[in-house]
Amino acid sequence: MTLIIRDFQDTDRADLIALWERCGLTRPWNDPDLDINQAITTQSSTILVGIVESELLASVMAGSDGHRGWVYYVAVDPDHRRKNWGRDLMRAAEQWLKDRGCRKMQLMIRDGNEEADRFYQALGYEPQAVKTVGKWFD
Repeated sequence: MTLIIRDFQDTDRADLIALWERCGLTRPWNDPDLDINQAITTQSSTILVGIVESELLASVMAGSDGHRGWVYYVAVDPDHRRKNWGRDLMRAAEQWLKDRGCRKMQLMIRDGNEEADRFYQALGYEPQAVKTVGKWFD
């Protein structure tokens, strides 16, 4: 099974959201449909999808904040993990960001997600000496 990585197309929307839900990436406070819209309506971000035999089985959202690149929604269908597709997607996201002048990429891992932590460390990502804080706007 060969994973083909390509740009998101609007016809992928329902399958992409379903993938994110299967992977446990959606949260009640983040509407995935709005997240998709924000990513595809600017030149500073993209969504790459992984397709096998016309089935959407993987994704990554990448964008630049002007200083560094960020990735979100890194997903591989739970029934198709351990095939290096996550690694391939991350390489594609890294290249997309490098092509746009990014010199560093960062991502956030939810507390307790040890599997994701091990995955990213295996790809060469290292903990950063920063604290992330946030504030919700009403």
